[in-house]
Amino acid sequence: MPASVQSRPARPGRWLALLAACLALAACGRMIPPGTPGATPEPGVRPQPAQPRPTLPPAPTPLPTPGETAIGPAVAAGMTLAPDIETLLPPDTERLRLAFRAFRISCPSLTRRRDQSGLTSASDWQQACAAVASFSEANAREFFRRYFEAVQIGDGKAFATGYYEPEITGCRQRMAGCDTPLYRRPQDLIDVDLGLFSDTLKGRRIRGKVDGTNFVPYDDRAAITGGALAGRGLEIAYANDPIELFFLEIQGSGRLRLPDGGVMRVGYDGQNGRDYTGIGKLMKDRGLIQAGSMQDIMAWLRANPVEGRAIMNENKSYIFFRELTGPGPLGALGLPVTPGASVAADPTFVPLGAPVLLSLDRAEASGLWIAQDTGGAIKGANRFDTFWGAGERARAVAGGMSARGSALLLLPVGTYQRLRSRQDVTPPPIP
Repeated sequence: MPASVQSRPARPGRWLALLAACLALAACGRMIPPGTPGATPEPGVRPQPAQPRPTLPPAPTPLPTPGETAIGPAVAAGMTLAPDIETLLPPDTERLRLAFRAFRISCPSLTRRRDQSGLTSASDWQQACAAVASFSEANAREFFRRYFEAVQIGDGKAFATGYYEPEITGCRQRMAGCDTPLYRRPQDLIDVDLGLFSDTLKGRRIRGKVDGTNFVPYDDRAAITGGALAGRGLEIAYANDPIELFFLEIQGSGRLRLPDGGVMRVGYDGQNGRDYTGIGKLMKDRGLIQAGSMQDIMAWLRANPVEGRAIMNENKSYIFFRELTGPGPLGALGLPVTPGASVAADPTFVPLGAPVLLSLDRAEASGLWIAQDTGGAIKGANRFDTFWGAGERARAVAGGMSARGSALLLLPVGTYQRLRSRQDVTPPPIP
């Protein structure tokens, strides 16, 4: 996903001022994490719901919520070891095979990167990742049964939405009727890890820019669409329809159909650090639309262009893009995401690359998924955004996905007991 921002050295005085500004801005809350594929998609056409599936049974042996010495938010939320994974894994299905394939893709990252959730270390994944090459997709269920255990985070109550890879009409060079720019990430957009300045701010990040000796919020959507970045050579392409581009931003990646019949694929290249606002809920609350489908929203925006532009600008978040020339779209791990197998999750609760077992009231979304992505509105222990690929079916399923049920996180065998044995987690005596 986003590459590290290269910034010019600053004078010591400037960085003292920057630090003071960062600490002041910390109260604004956590910024949208990098690698966002887009925040929660606006609802679209909802397919007829499948028959509900029962949620997973409550599990015994809860890990108590630790106090101030908690090793991370996942443990602080409370962890429960689920029953034998053999009884929980679904039978061999296409989704299970796709999840196996996606997990194998994630392994190089799992064995190298730091787990933000604090649940695992890179070494915890070594055994499973070393073994995955010796299993075939036909034996996917046996692989997950042998190398993983299931844990419930918090109450395990899951909520899942969907996202997809939209395709819109566009062009590489500005022309009449194709003049809404897609911008690459500006060099003056700076990420700040507040944890570098204070232990009390660990895990909190902000984005902004330097203005003289001050660190200030970056331009919001209204400023950027109004031309704040024009003339800086940041345009990578143009879209025919600003409303379609708005929804492509929400998804975080997509395809542009070019005048010559070709396709240009674009992916996430950063976000301006401003909070995301879902305009669908905003419009329903104001009585502007009833159902809240993506089609309803688009129709109203087109019928009311001036008011519609103002409403879109109430979502101050703005996404920057880069052209994708290899496999994609890419998730937060910088790896291709798999339709029907990849899911966006909150990395402070779910290790990126870990399997997640969902049992939901929408059968098409139930089963094993791999957490390979993040999203600005995907926050919390059991909040997920399922990826469905490209095309009209993907658009319909993702746009209408709103599923509830339960979730289990699959971790390498022995992880739960290791977390229990940590000195900063004191479980009650085992009866």
